[in-house]
Amino acid sequence: MVQEMEQKIDRLVELFIEDYRGGKVIDQIKTFEHPNRKKVVDILEKLQKIVYPGYYRNSSFKTYTVRNNITMLLEDVIYNLKAQLGIVLKYVPQYEHADPEAITLAADHITFAFLEKIPKIREYIETDVQAAFDGDPAAYNKDEIICTYPGLYATMTNRIAHELYLLEVPMIPRIMTEHAHSITGIDIHPGTTIGKYFFIDHGTGVVIGETTVIGDNVKIYQGVTLGALSTRGGQTLKNVKRHPTISDNVTIYSGASILGGDTVVGKDVVVGGNAFITTSIPEGARVSVKSQELTYNYDSGHPIERKEIEMNESWFYTI
Repeated sequence: MVQEMEQKIDRLVELFIEDYRGGKVIDQIKTFEHPNRKKVVDILEKLQKIVYPGYYRNSSFKTYTVRNNITMLLEDVIYNLKAQLGIVLKYVPQYEHADPEAITLAADHITFAFLEKIPKIREYIETDVQAAFDGDPAAYNKDEIICTYPGLYATMTNRIAHELYLLEVPMIPRIMTEHAHSITGIDIHPGTTIGKYFFIDHGTGVVIGETTVIGDNVKIYQGVTLGALSTRGGQTLKNVKRHPTISDNVTIYSGASILGGDTVVGKDVVVGGNAFITTSIPEGARVSVKSQELTYNYDSGHPIERKEIEMNESWFYTI
């Protein structure tokens, strides 16, 4: 019985080895040539401790001072980020055939250029915490927001990943944002540009595309998509503005989709739930879905009643 099982396994191994010789992209064996996802997530978690020095203490330290804590965290981040950059920089054309010394120097430069952006990231995150507190009556204090709100975590991750994206770092920013996506249900591409006082309420199902630009004091709810009209052009659309621009002081309610690189939502706009928008919206407009209906179906002992929902007259811009 054991011998028969071994023979079956041997046949499968030979089958797979032969299949691996097919020349497919997925056949390539590059175990040590790709970034280590666990290391990248660990870098992100340590950066979170640096962003919030009083909230996520490193339990491995027996004594705690801010200086000692930050020094140890920074040394760890610098060492590991440089190592991961040394792996991914080969995806950048100018480093594809570069010698190891040139890649090491580039990784060192990028690491310190990125870390110098941390105070700016913290400045923006401070406003995000305030926006969440001001915009959510269910928030009892800011500690609760920092420790529990998925929207804030996704936004923090984007702000970190975005700075790496601007430094043209391959793969690592996307690993970070996809990690946040996997635990929050919020998908924000690292290319997304987000202003101050940004708040995602609830958040599950939010999708924000690479070339989206979001202004200051913007609030969005669960299920919102800021996406492209079409991606049929594939790689020909690379570096083309495919996603909308959201101006300052905009609120977008749940289930709304705003699509297209030429679509600009003006300042002070409110977009109602489930709206589907592919053209620009003028400043100050209130957007809603017109003549939405609810149908109530009762049993045979009751009549069928239909009720139409009339939107508030102040919502004058309809789609």
